[in-house]
Amino acid sequence: MSDFVQFRDITKTFGGVTALSGVSLSLTRGECHGLMGENGAGKSTLGKVLAGIHRPDSGELIIDGKAHSFGSPRDALAAGVAMVHQELAFCPDLSVAENLSLGRYPRRAGGLLLDHAEMNRRAEELLSAIGVSLDVTRPMSELSTAQEQLVQIAAAVGTNPQILVFDEPTSSLSATDADALFLLIEDLKKRGLTLIYVSHRMPELFRLCDRMSILRDGRYVGTLKKTEMTHDAVVQMMIGRSVTDYFPQHLDTAAGDIVLGVKALSSPGKFHDVTFDVRAGEIVGFAGLVGSGRSEIAQAIFGLDRCATGTVVLDGKTLALGSVKASLAAGVGLVPEDRKRQGCVLGMPCGSNISMAILDRVRHLGVLLDRTKEKAVATDYFARLKVKASSLDAPVNSLSGGNQQKVVLAKWLARGGRLLIVDEPTRGVDVGAKAAIHELIDELARQGLAVILISSELPEVINLSTRILVMREGRIAGELSRADASQDSVLRLMTGVAKAA
Repeated sequence: MSDFVQFRDITKTFGGVTALSGVSLSLTRGECHGLMGENGAGKSTLGKVLAGIHRPDSGELIIDGKAHSFGSPRDALAAGVAMVHQELAFCPDLSVAENLSLGRYPRRAGGLLLDHAEMNRRAEELLSAIGVSLDVTRPMSELSTAQEQLVQIAAAVGTNPQILVFDEPTSSLSATDADALFLLIEDLKKRGLTLIYVSHRMPELFRLCDRMSILRDGRYVGTLKKTEMTHDAVVQMMIGRSVTDYFPQHLDTAAGDIVLGVKALSSPGKFHDVTFDVRAGEIVGFAGLVGSGRSEIAQAIFGLDRCATGTVVLDGKTLALGSVKASLAAGVGLVPEDRKRQGCVLGMPCGSNISMAILDRVRHLGVLLDRTKEKAVATDYFARLKVKASSLDAPVNSLSGGNQQKVVLAKWLARGGRLLIVDEPTRGVDVGAKAAIHELIDELARQGLAVILISSELPEVINLSTRILVMREGRIAGELSRADASQDSVLRLMTGVAKAA
């Protein structure tokens, strides 16, 4: 079968950092080709070169025998290339329909007025094509991260491309939504589309991809056929060593006293009558479908929901709802699911982002910032999470998505506290870093911290948690002990197939 897409000696640098160095690989027409590698290996950059977002410093891009030099995503789209991005980019104040019609608004009255009815019809048609139902008149700012991801997928598929690049498309999707996406991708392959699938999740790549290419430090390592794809083979090519699942050590010690007590916590339209507790040294996992209320509960405990009612007690003291300041003072930390909008300040240096949550601890005499102490803390966590950046002074927006996530985690891990809520802590993080993050979270639990873990990756939440609370439609559908937790038992509660025993 002849090559349809060819990357020839592609090199791309950002500042002093080489993202791609002489990368050459080929795709055949109609295949799903996986891209795998650690954070910063160049996977997303290579996809963005194909999608016209980045122009390579050198090298050649060939599509169907013709050389291309895309100056913009519009040029790539004209050549039949579309991309589903890991980092979401929408106009938050515009509706779903308006975002899906950006640059091609339907008009009426001789072109004088926007045709909102037609705009809404088109949006509903695009979403329906990928099996999604949403109120297209809602502003994007009201959607969850997962819903935004689905809208972006609909937008890309709706351009009827020949080549479609998926960059971590399931990073914020539940297991059910991810399965629906996989069926869509399999259907796109049947239609003859050529797909590039970038992911850190090996089961996805093994299921979907005909071949998989591995990048390491911006260089091409090799390509595996479907019959050659195994966990050990891929990891060995990625990082040169094997990685085993981390078994949590906090389970060796009995949980301590109750740190967090939540009673009858409610918020209109989000969740209702939620009651649970978390003990010292415990990791309580939260599982649930998109929109089940997991992240919204975390935000309410952290003080971000002024409409929340009920009682939240931390170390025996009632916590004022709707006050982030009160939550921070009491020792609550939150790693949010959306790192770009909530987790870090993209234009600031990595070091400043890491120390942001501990400024009260790195001041000299409580007034002036102690730069030496600040740098020491930032350097420690920079190294522990193996953040790939040119230096601590590099702005966060110069890092890959996975390395941005590491900076957000470092910020809250450095602060410690009494309760840490981690929402999708390994979203967009490679297999090596994921094990390190799991170990760090477990270490905090071993030190007596109470931890709430929210994750759409069922293996992650099942493996790391002491016990699991399953959310469905804004309520706790059931609780599972570690011994009773399996993907099947959790999914049954998530979907309402079974009730808790």
